[in-house]
Amino acid sequence: MPADTTRRGVLAGALAAGIGGLTLTGARELLSQFAPLSGRAWNTASRSLPDSVENPYGEASLRVDDHGVPHVEADDEAAAYFAVGYVQAYDRLFQLDLQRRVMRGQLSELVGEATLDDDEFHVRMDFAGAAEATWESIAETPAGELVEAYADGVNTVIEAGLLPLEFELLDYEPREWTPADSMLMEKQISWDLTGNFDELRRALVADRLGETVADELFPERMDHDTPILRDAVDADRLETDDGDSENDNGGDDDSDGTGGTNGADAAGNVGDELTNWLSRYESPTGVGSNSWVVSGAHTESGNPIVAYDPHLTLMTPPLWYEQRVETPERSVRGATFPGVPFVIAGANDSGTWSFTNVGADVLDCYRYEIDENGERYRYDDEWREFDREERELVVADGENRTITVRKTVHGPVLEREERTVGVAWTGHTATRTTEAIYEFGRSDGLEDLLEATRKFDLPTQNLVYADVDGRTLYYATGQLPIRTIGGEEVPGNRIFDGSAGEGEWEGFTPFGESSWDGFVPFEAKPHAIDPDVLATANQRVVDDPEHYVGVAYASPYRGARIYDRLDEAVENGEGTDLEFHRDLQSDTHDGRADQLLPDLFDVVESRDVTDRLADATATLEDWNRRMDRDEEGALLFARWMEQFRRLTVEPQFEAGDLDESYYPGDWAVATLSADSDLYADRSREETMLEALEAALDEIDDEGWERYGDWNTTKPIEHPFGVEAPFLDYDDLPLDGSRATVNNYRAGSAVGSSWRMVVEPGGEATAILPGGNSGDYFSAHYGDQFERWIDNDQKPMALSTEADVTVSFTEGSS
Repeated sequence: MPADTTRRGVLAGALAAGIGGLTLTGARELLSQFAPLSGRAWNTASRSLPDSVENPYGEASLRVDDHGVPHVEADDEAAAYFAVGYVQAYDRLFQLDLQRRVMRGQLSELVGEATLDDDEFHVRMDFAGAAEATWESIAETPAGELVEAYADGVNTVIEAGLLPLEFELLDYEPREWTPADSMLMEKQISWDLTGNFDELRRALVADRLGETVADELFPERMDHDTPILRDAVDADRLETDDGDSENDNGGDDDSDGTGGTNGADAAGNVGDELTNWLSRYESPTGVGSNSWVVSGAHTESGNPIVAYDPHLTLMTPPLWYEQRVETPERSVRGATFPGVPFVIAGANDSGTWSFTNVGADVLDCYRYEIDENGERYRYDDEWREFDREERELVVADGENRTITVRKTVHGPVLEREERTVGVAWTGHTATRTTEAIYEFGRSDGLEDLLEATRKFDLPTQNLVYADVDGRTLYYATGQLPIRTIGGEEVPGNRIFDGSAGEGEWEGFTPFGESSWDGFVPFEAKPHAIDPDVLATANQRVVDDPEHYVGVAYASPYRGARIYDRLDEAVENGEGTDLEFHRDLQSDTHDGRADQLLPDLFDVVESRDVTDRLADATATLEDWNRRMDRDEEGALLFARWMEQFRRLTVEPQFEAGDLDESYYPGDWAVATLSADSDLYADRSREETMLEALEAALDEIDDEGWERYGDWNTTKPIEHPFGVEAPFLDYDDLPLDGSRATVNNYRAGSAVGSSWRMVVEPGGEATAILPGGNSGDYFSAHYGDQFERWIDNDQKPMALSTEADVTVSFTEGSS
């Protein structure tokens, strides 16, 4: 990344040259998108933290270490979290404000008509209403007091006018931050991890292409033998209410808990206009994570080790924010999301914890019988009025739009082109996750951690934990709905008849407080106490769960590779250390190559192919099957895989008017039978060869030579990167693919958004994909970026020798 002086030079050059000079940065449209660059924008270059700030909650100190990580110390927790709010706002205020604008449906107020559809979706879903209900439920808890102190810290920065460059470019000032805004960040995180409309999209595919093709491409259970809770996991279980210890197998069938009819059979589809619109707001493709734990029996130190890297959207600045908070109650360090006061994934002086996505089904869709006027829906043998509220969407430089938000007993109603669907989502009620995360930071051992986990309502996550006592833990967190029809439990991967009351969640109260009676009991959720070796990579949790969990699991490539390497280390009697686990995080072996290349080689050998295809095949045969930036074979395989997937499904999907957003995952294509109807017009073998030709043409046309020519950091953008590309990080080559442990998806800018490796009570290291500061002029704007590319982790320090940056003195603020 450029030094501070270089950054200032970029902006200074633009200012000196006038608006015409902005072409030097490729920002020709700045005048139409932003307020003109002015002296006010230039003034942000000299923005700095004050030496002293009055803190209504008491004294605290802020030190900022060599990596831009704030270390807050105070004798009172409220005083500490006021300081946390202050420094988060100083470093990431624009990110905080932009996130809440998205969730509240207020983007068009800044941007104009271009984001009206986005605002409409978020307003109709009423995430803000769910955040208010959550805040009301925790305001009087110990965590609630600290959230209020945090909000006061944020507002102190706003009131002091310490605004970063983006506010000057847009020529606006942020509104007051509220405690409900922090709850809104919890809803955003949860939606990004659990919000999907799979049943709607699958119903549309089945309607257009037939049930057989839908079953082939979107199987309810992937045929592999590497679930998280595999047979080799030896661990204890909690006792259920009937006194029995829950076991791995749970139910008696082998259906992965997803028996029954699917969405298309149950209710047909709700049309492509509505389905396509809703699909735009689902969890980003590829969102997931890796985490694993090994007990002290398999480490050099004799203490357990946890490794973690969440695969979320990569952006400038990063999604995560690193902080350390020291109070008499506990020393907590790790990563959180800007807007959230407490460390979400990290460590205290007792233990360490991490989360990966379960892929659980916690959103259901309902169809209704609606009267001719569209004012009532049928439910429980009677006509009911929709709950209605008029909401105005403010539009910059345009006409404001008024929409009618409608709700049923299940939750919001979403509509498009006279098609409607009701939605129930576990995040639409008051949730206790903020309390749980706060209590994680204060926990002192596994029993404390378990009690806090009971409050972790949302999102559904694979919790992996270890502590200084040598204890380890896996738990599937979050509320798992139990759906019934006629008294029989059914899976949720269908569209329910809401008018008939199908699939309802007992005790669920949208936009209020729920009893959670109709959800899987805590003791019955998948878990393992004191596992020896356990790895999660978003694969199937368990082969035969007692209750339906979901079907949106990741392909098993990452999970299988992690388990293979851990098993090898255990079998060799190798005592692992932190370096071993960092190396495993960097693993680039691609299991798709093992699965598919032997078949491609057989096809080439059996046919008379051109010298061009023969040379390409030789390159793939010599390749080590690692997705490394300097490898020619990795480039060829990546582009061949993409072309093979496209050519396999494109003809029928185009005929069914389904674009590539409906394409299946790699596992479905790799395991598709050669006898599939998708290969009726062109055989699997012919498709493989044609894909190789297409990949070579693409590579030649683009002038790529190595994998890193295509697999670059270019997609990692600032929200204004198109208009002001100087805000982006550098465009650099990097390793990894969507199927490797070192996970990166160049097409969607999803990858390892934070990495950490922790030995409880011992060493801990971590790295961010960028910098901890969101201030373009800060030395910490992108100082970790190149180290992140190489997974060169820095210490996740317990202390710092830096001088006090800000003294928070007791007094009114």
